[in-house]
Amino acid sequence: MNSAEWHARIECGGEVAGAGFLVSPSKVLTCAHVVRRAGAGLTVTFTERPGSPAVPARVVAHGGWAGGDTDPGDLAVLELDREMPIAPAALAPVDTAHGVTAPRKLVVYGFPVGFDEGTLAEYRITAPQLINREWIQLEAWQPGGQPLAPGFSGSAVTLVDTGEVVGMVTAEGAPGVRNGRMMPTEVMVRYWPDLEGMVPTSDHATADRARLRELVERAVRAGLDCDPVRLYTAAADRFDPLPPEEGFDSLRSAALFVLCELDGPGAAGTVTRFADRLEARLHALFRSPAPAEPQAPDWAPILVELAHSGAGDDRVRVEVSAYSAGRRHPVDSDTVPHARLRAYVQDRIEEAFRYLTPGADELIAFALPRDWLDWPVDRWESAPDDATPLGCLYPLVVTDHARRKTSTRHVLTRVWKHLDSSSGVRVHRVECAGTEEPGRLRMLLRKLDACLAGFGAAPAAARTRPHFHTSLTAPAPVIVWSRSGCGAGQADQKADCGGTAGCTGKSFLDELDARLAHVPPAELPRHVLALREEADAEDGHWARDIQLLWDDPRCFTDPHDATAHVRSPVA
Repeated sequence: MNSAEWHARIECGGEVAGAGFLVSPSKVLTCAHVVRRAGAGLTVTFTERPGSPAVPARVVAHGGWAGGDTDPGDLAVLELDREMPIAPAALAPVDTAHGVTAPRKLVVYGFPVGFDEGTLAEYRITAPQLINREWIQLEAWQPGGQPLAPGFSGSAVTLVDTGEVVGMVTAEGAPGVRNGRMMPTEVMVRYWPDLEGMVPTSDHATADRARLRELVERAVRAGLDCDPVRLYTAAADRFDPLPPEEGFDSLRSAALFVLCELDGPGAAGTVTRFADRLEARLHALFRSPAPAEPQAPDWAPILVELAHSGAGDDRVRVEVSAYSAGRRHPVDSDTVPHARLRAYVQDRIEEAFRYLTPGADELIAFALPRDWLDWPVDRWESAPDDATPLGCLYPLVVTDHARRKTSTRHVLTRVWKHLDSSSGVRVHRVECAGTEEPGRLRMLLRKLDACLAGFGAAPAAARTRPHFHTSLTAPAPVIVWSRSGCGAGQADQKADCGGTAGCTGKSFLDELDARLAHVPPAELPRHVLALREEADAEDGHWARDIQLLWDDPRCFTDPHDATAHVRSPVA
């Protein structure tokens, strides 16, 4: 039990009336008969915090106890006049008090006459049978032990090996008789439903429960700043319930949700992932600030997949997913008219943020059909009430939907493993007036040190259209162009500017060479975000219409996961 500070001594009118235990920062449970004289003044003292003053309290809930020794509902909930900086008691799953093959030792901490500081008694349950649907009988663990004398009422009955609470003493034994009664937690819930959200399910191992609770208390003591909703959604799998609409009011409430609301085969995995992520946050908080080698961003992508709907030119199929720790969380899918497309995407991106791994770098990725790759999705407004372009608020990239097939992803993954050690980007320039054959371009881009294909002309320009197609299928891991580059909007042009000094395409490639030469490939989305911010603040900036096709398959799980979207987007 390790001197658990949540044990409480209850005093009415200045006299010790019994015991209780803290179940939340401001709530204490005890017996209704312990506080029957609450009108004389009610205080609570946490004796395991020596020197702590008594805390005034009031009764805020009652089990309906009528006053007799055998009347049901002998439970009261006390509210303290301030929250306590104490870890509340941990409740055990229902039916863990009696053991499977042998009785389990139970410990009770009470305040009989002469023991104002508290004393311990060892007990066990006689049988798991409920008496009058209300109580379980307790008997002494050994004949010469401490009896359940007056002053033990309201005490938590705890498992000696875990310190978890299985019930509350409601009746002491007669003089000379070493037995008593407890109200188990499943009955206590009947009288105070709020307790139900504190009783863990039996699907979680004792060690896992203890580890999570210990990590939560460490985080609370350390003042760890983290969003409990994001922490939960990053750990949850697709079968786990969504967090409450109102969110979690604390890290403790999020941990209780994981322990008490999740059951079934996958529950243990969610507890482990939640604890792992919390432990990682704590490690990051306390680790040495010694300089380390720079690492690639831990991208947490939000993937927006747009496709032709098959239901008319005015409609677009949309699927939005979020990725955390390599797992895909489907957000929504639908077929929407063009007029509603931007608003729909805005709402779903906002919703997707709930699933991102805390502390990771968000990345907005649009997977588009090949004929839509020039769409200015980075210029779409970020929210109905915020005209800031998406690409000026978050790192934003596009990718070719056709490159989502397994064979292409395999090749790209191999290339990116090589690029991880690269300290800068080598731009392979595709000039608007270039004479390089597409076949030779393919050979060059398939070399492991080739990273970025930069285009001086927009993809629609006739001169570079075959080269752009070759770059997509090579496949080049990164392609950059300007939507307003040389020949933009001239799909049928037969000539170009010749790549002269005043050519917008040449200027664009020159700037790319200068600005990206020392940028690691994994950092490109972040650096292009900075360029877009510059361009948004400066008229005529060369990067205003920059389009970044950036494709690292390791950021995403298998795109063909059949469970990602459970209903057809074509409705």
